[in-house]
Amino acid sequence: MKIVIAGAGSVGSSIAKELLSHGHDVLLIDEKPEVVGRSGVQGATWLFGDACELTTLKDAHLSDVDVVVSATGDDKVNLVVSLLAKSEFGVGRTVGRVNNPKNDWLFDDAWGVDVAVSTPRMMTALVEEAVEVGDVVRLLTLQTGVTSMVEFTVPTDAALIGSTLGEVPWPQDTAVVAILRDDLAITPSPDDVIEGGDELFFITAIAAEDDLRAVLRLDTRSRNDDESQDASDAFRDCAAAGGPRAAPGAGPVGPAPEDQPCRVSPAGPAAVRARRPAPSTAGRPARPARAPWHRGGCPSRCAPLPAPRCSPPHTAAAAPAAGPP
Repeated sequence: MKIVIAGAGSVGSSIAKELLSHGHDVLLIDEKPEVVGRSGVQGATWLFGDACELTTLKDAHLSDVDVVVSATGDDKVNLVVSLLAKSEFGVGRTVGRVNNPKNDWLFDDAWGVDVAVSTPRMMTALVEEAVEVGDVVRLLTLQTGVTSMVEFTVPTDAALIGSTLGEVPWPQDTAVVAILRDDLAITPSPDDVIEGGDELFFITAIAAEDDLRAVLRLDTRSRNDDESQDASDAFRDCAAAGGPRAAPGAGPVGPAPEDQPCRVSPAGPAAVRARRPAPSTAGRPARPARAPWHRGGCPSRCAPLPAPRCSPPHTAAAAPAAGPP
């Protein structure tokens, strides 16, 4: 390919070296002739002049160029070069370097930029991709800013685990393009089963990223909601059986009374029920009947919830019997 690079600084020179090593034809444009010596680029064609001037771009024969890369340290220059290359010369592909992240929104097709390269954004994406689990991370923007490559690391507790790719209702304009599992790249198919820790790579429309994020988060949240519902149901069942009550996820409640051995395991949502025959009550005093004035009886066994005092209702003291006159 024929590639023109505007700006022969450290970034432009590095790009030129890589492209030359891949066998491409590279032309570098810069205002300062002295950059040739310090750039270390060998095999490239040089053109000295202002890349924002039409005469300079005409001398570079941009009409015959496949790609124009604006790699200067000035965002204004990069925008102007991209706009002129696209509008005046009809270059098929333009790449613009973003120096200030605040100007990132300007680098789109309105200014003739097909691909915007922002170093801060790329570094942020790499950091998030390395440490983020359970969220969608944009790695790269493609096709004039309307398509992106994103990554999602499957949490170990996600509801996606065990499902096949074909069973998940992916949003429209979204495709799974690769799975990275145990440092091995897997070409995805609808029958592939998702495992915890998998890194899923998607090509998606930027407008569909929120829908993709909602699908992935909903699956994880649905599983957590189901577990919470199971724990609540087990808690109610245990309480209805008269056993010791503990809120789901609460700490240990201590040993269950022998006559009411039902309890909810604090370690999980499932109810652990141990049914043992009631021991003999021979030689023990009879248990007092529940007071009718306390609805449901005295919950003294319902640890760790505070137990109300179970005392008979207040009654007026009986008048002493009258003595002999």
